[in-house]
Amino acid sequence: MSNPSKLEHELLDRGNYVCELCGADTDLQIYHVPPVIENDAEQALMICPTCHDQIEEKEEMDANHWRCLNDSIWSAVPGIQIVSYRMLHRLRKEGWPQDLLDQVYMEEDLMARAQETLEEDPVDGAFALIHKDSNGNVLEAGDTVTLIKDLNVKGANFTAKRGTAVRNISLVHDNPEHIEGKVNGQQIVILTKYVKK
Repeated sequence: MSNPSKLEHELLDRGNYVCELCGADTDLQIYHVPPVIENDAEQALMICPTCHDQIEEKEEMDANHWRCLNDSIWSAVPGIQIVSYRMLHRLRKEGWPQDLLDQVYMEEDLMARAQETLEEDPVDGAFALIHKDSNGNVLEAGDTVTLIKDLNVKGANFTAKRGTAVRNISLVHDNPEHIEGKVNGQQIVILTKYVKK
């Protein structure tokens, strides 16, 4: 890491120069816990590329990698607790993460922050991610949305045109930025930022 910033120094020292989630020691980078409130060490972690990629690219999840959360969820650092809670929640269908979540105690304000990107699911009482369109409107399964830009559909050799109505959408349960719907008779994944309700 060339010329580490003050924050990088602080995080590296705090984490003993290893990933604060899994303990890996190569290519460490700063991860700011969303929503970013302040640029300080309480709201940031030093993590490895594997943890970073799986936090950001939700379809890349490797449940076994996240066994490290058995330790990191008990950290005294708020940012580490929040990210650990969110990842356990995302993996809860694996069984062991839900068992761990049931044991966790977090201060009320910290728990509220950890759940900021989650919404109560009326079906099973679990938290579900909130899907919002380009204008910030909450999307629900079965809604009709309109594309706000031309989208090249990978592997289908056609462009979904701006203004196309996509009816009866379904929500991608583990990614708030993705929905699914039929365009030209083909089921495709669409980024929520490219649609409006």
